[in-house]
Amino acid sequence: MSLSRWIGAAALAALAALSLLAVPGETDTRAGGTLTTGSAPSPALGGERIAYTAYLPYGYDRGAARHPVLYLLHGRGDTMQAWTRVKTVLDDLIRTKRIPPVIAVMPDAPWNGRGSWYVDSRHTGADLPGRPVETALARDLVAHVDGTYRTAPIREARLVGGYSMGGAGALRFALAHQDVFSAAAVLSPAVYTPLPPSDSSTRDYGAFGRGEEKFSEEVYRELNYPALLPGLDPDLPVRLFVAVGDDEYANPGPADARHDLDFESAALYNAARRSPAVSAQLRVMDGGHDWSVWTPAFEQAMAELGPGLSVTPPTGLPAPLHGTAAADWAGGVAAHADGSLTLGYAAGGSVNGQPHAGRLDAVLTRAGGWTRQLGTAADERLYGVAPLPDGGVLAAGYTKGDLDGRHAGNAADDAFVARLGPDGAVRWITQFGAPDAADRLYGLAAAPDGGAYVTGYTKGALDGPNAGDKDAIVARLTPAGELSWLRQYGGAGEDKAYGIAAGATTLYVTGSATAALPGTTALGGLDGWLAAFTAADGTRSWATTIGGGDDDRLNAVTVTTSGLAVATGASNGDAYTVAYTAQGRRRWHHTLATPSADEGAAATPLPGGEVQITGYTRGRAGVQAGGADVLTIRLDARGTQRAAAQLGTARDDAVDPFAEPNLYATATPGGQVAITGLTYGAPKGGTALGNGDVFLASADPA
Repeated sequence: MSLSRWIGAAALAALAALSLLAVPGETDTRAGGTLTTGSAPSPALGGERIAYTAYLPYGYDRGAARHPVLYLLHGRGDTMQAWTRVKTVLDDLIRTKRIPPVIAVMPDAPWNGRGSWYVDSRHTGADLPGRPVETALARDLVAHVDGTYRTAPIREARLVGGYSMGGAGALRFALAHQDVFSAAAVLSPAVYTPLPPSDSSTRDYGAFGRGEEKFSEEVYRELNYPALLPGLDPDLPVRLFVAVGDDEYANPGPADARHDLDFESAALYNAARRSPAVSAQLRVMDGGHDWSVWTPAFEQAMAELGPGLSVTPPTGLPAPLHGTAAADWAGGVAAHADGSLTLGYAAGGSVNGQPHAGRLDAVLTRAGGWTRQLGTAADERLYGVAPLPDGGVLAAGYTKGDLDGRHAGNAADDAFVARLGPDGAVRWITQFGAPDAADRLYGLAAAPDGGAYVTGYTKGALDGPNAGDKDAIVARLTPAGELSWLRQYGGAGEDKAYGIAAGATTLYVTGSATAALPGTTALGGLDGWLAAFTAADGTRSWATTIGGGDDDRLNAVTVTTSGLAVATGASNGDAYTVAYTAQGRRRWHHTLATPSADEGAAATPLPGGEVQITGYTRGRAGVQAGGADVLTIRLDARGTQRAAAQLGTARDDAVDPFAEPNLYATATPGGQVAITGLTYGAPKGGTALGNGDVFLASADPA
């Protein structure tokens, strides 16, 4: 049996289910959504109208809400009635809240003897002259639907799907019209690379023809997906769900085995997933080239893609970004009493005319004021900026060079703390660490007297012998930059400290450990930990671990207005936050979980004992913008979630290529939370500087 005949047989099978179809011009009012018919004018077709069947979700006629729209393209030889069989699937998905209430539009495509392949044909033959079907449907029909129904005229609210020839059309629409569609359900797509087999019906109807020629290899290659993928815009991400049956038509000739649809679908998936603009999934279903595959595949596609549809556009990051055309990393933000902000980051080039010492330099910028760039020929990274009462700032991180002028020949990572005055002048830089061993600071808190509390790790021996691979360190610096005390805390494994917060008399420190720390029990994998130290001399008073058998860590900690130490990080791939009393008793814990990775990176105290957690998510806590988005969670004084949202670009935000958060947040005098972090995308209304930049945004915790 030829492929042309196989698709025709599938069409007859689809048309046989007449009990599920709406009578043209009438409305199906059975339980669930309704089916109705209509037609759309098409300027591309010279005024000819496009017939369609529309599915309207239950309650549409009584509501005022706007809805996402599915555009469902039928296979060759079928009609708009074929897709109506999924009405019950849509009813069930909406009723069980697996997808939002959607409108589904099922256009008829009679052109080129129902073999249009949903492209703008250049065939001018008298028997089956080509028509601009792609423009008619992807532009004219969409405009009509947005003007007729309560839709949202944004790409995030539109999904296109199709089977067989319609699967090829859905793929074409999603890739060639990124500004219109954000996702595609591509079922048993009749796409072939580099060219279709000799008996394929793609060659028969003029869809890929030119002039009198019904099929042009050049035209086919031009319109096929391999030609589209390299030119896709990563700032307009496309989500693809590709599905195919394991018993679909197999070409009898060994030379054409490459064109079996399961093989072609796998090739499509593997090509698409390598595009930075596409996220793709592939499913191989039981069944053949018919509705035994397409019905369950459609349900799975909608369950995966449907929750990402939104009538509200994602919240973007504000312009401008900070940094250079080279690699840049976020390093902290401080809010001052006068309402100004000081931004800290590591830059791979010169910023605001400051000299670039080499590789990465530490940069501090007062918004609307001064910029100070600190560096050596080696790398400097910032991991915290804190305000001082005089309007100056503290900054901490690590250097691989001689940053303070007293460590000539240094080639290992050393910890450093710097104090700058209100005018940006450097008051002092203190560099310290073990000779020939790595020492880094990852957390900073200002002391009431203008000194600093810092935390991080050492691979050396700074306070007695090293207990393992890396030990956590906690230190106090005086207002003059002298080390007052330093404590080393570690077990037999690799121990790091990431966050520090100062209470009235107690310091709270968070981190991760691969083995048991003194005073704790190992829970398996990487454990998160929280420890309390006296601020006066660094004596440890208690410590505890969180997590399970998987990797867990606590990245940040704050002290709420009610006196609780609230730490946040990740446990079992979810954003995890926990609160402890000053005596080390757990008061509450909170988990935000999506099917993808989520992690807390900063904790900011709010009035009334509440706290805002800022981190990242690769899932959906709000309207998804791209890969990893900035995540904000507001928790009340008892740890109950009051709100959650996300913002970002089409690419990764708030997380680095090593899957570690690069994000900081602080409360402002105006009642907002200032957030800074790493982004690989472009801000709203602006452009990216290149290779990873730093954003500065504000969020209203209310």
